[in-house]
Amino acid sequence: MTCANKKEALLIKERLLKETAAACVNLINDVSSFYWWQGKIDSSSEVLLLIKSKEKQLNKIIKIVKVNHSYKVPEVIALPIIGGNSDYLKWIGDSIRATGNRQK
Repeated sequence: MTCANKKEALLIKERLLKETAAACVNLINDVSSFYWWQGKIDSSSEVLLLIKSKEKQLNKIIKIVKVNHSYKVPEVIALPIIGGNSDYLKWIGDSIRATGNRQK
């Protein structure tokens, strides 16, 4: 997902992690985005968040983003994990389930 600025990205990152909707969030600054908006091509400098989570958390992620995002139509897309380091994939699942070990 993209955010309007770093402050917004940090806020959403914090909410996602505290709510255990995500196991990990990567923040990438200075993303140049080009897109169609209201019938014309537009562009902006944004901050990209890569959110590592599970499909069962998607609705929770979307709700958190909609409440905390400045865009009328925030980008939230889910890409399937077709494989990877099994230890890392297990860690994602364990991190999301471990809500009892978190401070809210």
